Amino acid sequence: MKDFLKTTLAVIAGCLITGLIMTLISFGFLGMLASIGSARPVMPASAILRIDFSTIQLSEQRKDMDIMASLSGNEAHVTGILDATRAIEAAAADPAVKYIYMKPDMANGGMAEIEELRTALQNFRQSGKAVISYIENPTNAGYYLASVSDKIYMTPHQGGMNMLTGISSQMFFLKDILSRLGVNVQLIRHGKYKSAGETWTRNSPSQENIDQNKALIDSIWDSWADEIAMSRGISKDGFNSLLDRLELNFPEDYVEAGLVDELLTLDQLKTKLMEYAGDTSFDKAAMVTLPDYITLKVTPSFKADKEIAVIYASGNIIDGGDDMQVSGDRFSEIISKVRKDEKVKAVVFRVNSPGGSVLASEKIRNEIALLSEEKPVIASFGDYAASGGYWISAGCDYIFTNSSTLTGSIGVFSMIPDFSKTLDDIAHVDITTINSNSHSDMYSSLRPMTSGEVAYMQDAVEKIYGRFTSLVSEGRSLDKEYVDSIAQGRVWSGDDAVRLKLADRKGTVMDAVKYAAMTSEQSQYAPDLSEWDIVEYPKPLTTMEMLLKGLGSSASVSVFGGTPLGNVEEAFKGWNATQGGKVYARLPYELVIRP
Repeated sequence: MKDFLKTTLAVIAGCLITGLIMTLISFGFLGMLASIGSARPVMPASAILRIDFSTIQLSEQRKDMDIMASLSGNEAHVTGILDATRAIEAAAADPAVKYIYMKPDMANGGMAEIEELRTALQNFRQSGKAVISYIENPTNAGYYLASVSDKIYMTPHQGGMNMLTGISSQMFFLKDILSRLGVNVQLIRHGKYKSAGETWTRNSPSQENIDQNKALIDSIWDSWADEIAMSRGISKDGFNSLLDRLELNFPEDYVEAGLVDELLTLDQLKTKLMEYAGDTSFDKAAMVTLPDYITLKVTPSFKADKEIAVIYASGNIIDGGDDMQVSGDRFSEIISKVRKDEKVKAVVFRVNSPGGSVLASEKIRNEIALLSEEKPVIASFGDYAASGGYWISAGCDYIFTNSSTLTGSIGVFSMIPDFSKTLDDIAHVDITTINSNSHSDMYSSLRPMTSGEVAYMQDAVEKIYGRFTSLVSEGRSLDKEYVDSIAQGRVWSGDDAVRLKLADRKGTVMDAVKYAAMTSEQSQYAPDLSEWDIVEYPKPLTTMEMLLKGLGSSASVSVFGGTPLGNVEEAFKGWNATQGGKVYARLPYELVIRP
């Protein structure tokens, strides 16, 4: 018996020790992974700042390097737009930085982020330093960035793909295929331009939908084409004509049109870069990448006794506490925490959301209102500040927008699908419903709604729409009838938003940060940001947190990712047919510029 007990205890002890050792090894391995790429870069005494879009991914908020992507050889630094613009501003004043060399091929990021980066490059040039770009595969976003440069060089080699063709959006309509499947989507909405449900209820767009999309695309492209033409000293009409006539096919066409200064091979480019740097050898020239320069120069100011909080509301607005979207409960807690933090003297509310849940939007808006009573709250719009995205920001003290921001969409809708024909005619499933009350099954999606039930839902939509226009009227100091006239669910560009008084002025997130500091100090002069610490919320995940989250997550699979229908899937991925009667304030599509 004693031997048995000894053996049993020995096995248990061995298992415990082995488990402890394996745990320590695991944490050591995770720590080793987390330390990959963590060595601090060194700033040379003289350097060229290199911005290469093959190695960076422009985003709203920075993220630590993805360890798994790094191990697989697919490393890309996720660079926040505020970090990027702050670094470029620092480089303008840094005597060690001679100029910026940019490789804009594969330029990625949202339209507003691309626009803000271009503005930062334009400001950099005002310091007297040059921006030099080299293009191999021109794209809309890539050339738009390159056009700000002092010199644009291009490869003479044929075979590159020309994707400089202007921007477009596509609308998809699923009524015919849904009808074949026996599905009837019942749409209740307010706003003749609130086209969110048309995807499901029509086989072609309404004229209002066509009109608003055409006006939106024209306004955004008009702004980009204006800046490109002005930078290159050509007419906007002439530039658009080159695209319409498909006259930009070969590298020589770009030179002839005045869009590129010279064709250079990579070896010839190196010689040119050395001429600008004043070095005799390319090997002697030190280049520092944008992510490394951010690490060196964009650091917390530990001496500062006052803070500007930048709250990033980026993603779909949803109920609950999900940490990957703009969840109502989570963001309410974040905003409340910032309000109670005495070190925070001003707030920039960076909104990049197409909207979503009305309930969550109202929770966030209420917390922003409380915050605004105690501290200046300056809104900065990214790619989207539409529908629910506008709902949560309309009450801010001042609003900055970009030309390419999609905003407005002041309208609401609800959709209840009816699968009764699908079950009866196609699946041949019979259903018997037993209700406690007359309308207990009205949201079951197993029968069409009655006219009385539709009227009931319409009353709810009308009341919420009235609430939406009222809060815009109050927040923007506009007559409610005027708000209604420009609302109706219509989406506007940033330029139109300023004209219609839905925003105060065009400007970047960096402009918003400076304005917040000025407002807090009650000063009319540009602030010294070295006296401020800029803190971000939600806090970016650390490398270790990203790794642990990646190991423990079960990511949802996109059915239509990488296809044209991917935009439809993205727009409606938060819509739950089981939550019948829920009212949404959301855009019906995602407008994306693809590299």
